[in-house]
Amino acid sequence: QVQLAESGGGLVQAGDSLRLTCATSGGAFSSYNVGWFRQAPGKEREFVAAISWGGATFPADFVKDRFTISRDNTGNTVYLQMNSLKPEDTGVYFCAVHEGFITTRSDEYPYWGQGTQVTVSS
Repeated sequence: QVQLAESGGGLVQAGDSLRLTCATSGGAFSSYNVGWFRQAPGKEREFVAAISWGGATFPADFVKDRFTISRDNTGNTVYLQMNSLKPEDTGVYFCAVHEGFITTRSDEYPYWGQGTQVTVSS
C-alpha cells in the first residue's frame, strides 16, 4: 500500500519561496511517477507538475519559470520548489503517485496524500 505525506506548506508573502516535500512509503519508489496538484477554495483540482520514474519533468505552463519538481530516490521523496509565489498560488497542494505512466489528469492517480496548505498574501 503506497502512502504519501506532504509537508512544507505555510503562510508567506508574495515573492517568497517554499519547498514542498512529498514523502512516500510502502512501495517501489524508484518506479513511481509522481504528480503535484493544487486546489483553491471553490475551484477544481489542477495539475501543477509531474516527474517520471526516470526523472523527466512536466511542469504546467503557468509554473514553468517559477516551480521546479525534483526527486530523491534514496530518500523516497519528491520536492516542489516554488519561487516568486503569487496570491493566486494559494491552495492545498497534493502529491499523487501513478505506478504505470505519467499523466496530468488527477482522476488517473490512484494514490494521494492529505495535502499541505499554501497561503500567499499580497
